[in-house]
Amino acid sequence: MSVKDQALSYLQQGYDLAIQWLTSAAAWSQFGLLVVAFLAAYYLHKKINPAIEALLNPDEENTGIFAHGLRFGLLFLPLLLPLLAYSFTAVGEQITRSIFGSGAVIAFGKRLFILLAARILVQDVIYSPFLKVLGKYILLPLTVVYALGLFDPATTLLSDTNIAVGNISFSLLAIARGVIFGGIIFWLGRWSNDRGAEYIRAQEELRIPTRELATKAFELLIFGGCFLLLMNILGLNLSALAFIGGAIGVGLGFGLQKIAANFISGIILLLEGQATVGDYVELDGGEQGTIVKMLSRAIILETFDGKWIVVPNEDFITTRITNWSDAGSGNRYEVEFSVSYDTNINKVPKIIENAVATHPAVLNKPEGPDCELRGFGDSGIDFCVEFWVGGIDDGKNKYTSDVLFLVWNALKKNGIEIPYPRRVIEIKGALPTND
Repeated sequence: MSVKDQALSYLQQGYDLAIQWLTSAAAWSQFGLLVVAFLAAYYLHKKINPAIEALLNPDEENTGIFAHGLRFGLLFLPLLLPLLAYSFTAVGEQITRSIFGSGAVIAFGKRLFILLAARILVQDVIYSPFLKVLGKYILLPLTVVYALGLFDPATTLLSDTNIAVGNISFSLLAIARGVIFGGIIFWLGRWSNDRGAEYIRAQEELRIPTRELATKAFELLIFGGCFLLLMNILGLNLSALAFIGGAIGVGLGFGLQKIAANFISGIILLLEGQATVGDYVELDGGEQGTIVKMLSRAIILETFDGKWIVVPNEDFITTRITNWSDAGSGNRYEVEFSVSYDTNINKVPKIIENAVATHPAVLNKPEGPDCELRGFGDSGIDFCVEFWVGGIDDGKNKYTSDVLFLVWNALKKNGIEIPYPRRVIEIKGALPTND
């Protein structure tokens, strides 16, 4: 039978069924019961919807993982009406089948409520763009087929249509099931991972490296579980993946060795705590920045001018890294200046040290400001003041600039001249004349 003839056959069956329903008292009784079930569901929905909404809507300042779960459940509240209607209709179907011996009309109505629920799910509940595409082009067409009572023939057709990839053959039904359930499972997995990561990072009593390691372990646990669940849904034998695991092992040994090295280096960094989020580091090549993210493959640094530098984890293990923020220690900086040769240099250290000590960020420990004589220059006497601060100097513009202002004002206040280059020119012979 051709596709055209099969389609005409289905249309004829639909026409005969519609005529049968229109002329049957049992069908009209089922239709009336279907309307009653919907009205009852609508009435109950109006009564309990506000209470459920109030229960699932915690205070805005509540940011705990349980509150996130309640807010996530609130997304599905629009499905309450079609699901209540489906439940009442299922009860009505049992009643009509016991009285009339058939329930085709009310069963059709029950399937329509499933279609309505799927439409609400795609339009109003799902916010992931990927899942919206799956819902629009896969879930909704499938529910339309189900509502028309053609699900079993369509399932058989998809199951009998195979796609071969080498020696492996997949049916269209298996592919569609994998795409739908895979999208839903990994969407829920991503949401669970994000909420879990927020909860773990909020535990301030734990060290930052411990929190990051726990976050990575939780992520592996979540997505590993999602993968195993999807394999179970698809009915795949996990022992058959042993060959794939061996191939991956060979790939790690050859082509993916850098990825494996970076992944293991990331675990070592998290365990040892050599560098963590928030640390200001300087790489062996001269790049500097604050660690803003520690990923499985790389660490991301943010420079003072807002650029992001992606550094492989292996570089933090195999090269020299200067960590300016390690263990929260202070950092020492120095500012150079000069004074005139006419200055009483014995007074300069005390004047400068007192002036620099007035800066609120300058520390007294491990030592206060220290002004040192560095040498005798061509134009003046060279000094340097060293000072400790608890932060990072933003490219010589955060603390150094402030200290230079303090040095300048202190020298001017005490009448100390800051020298500038002076040259003595000796002219031998008579000066030239303009004849």
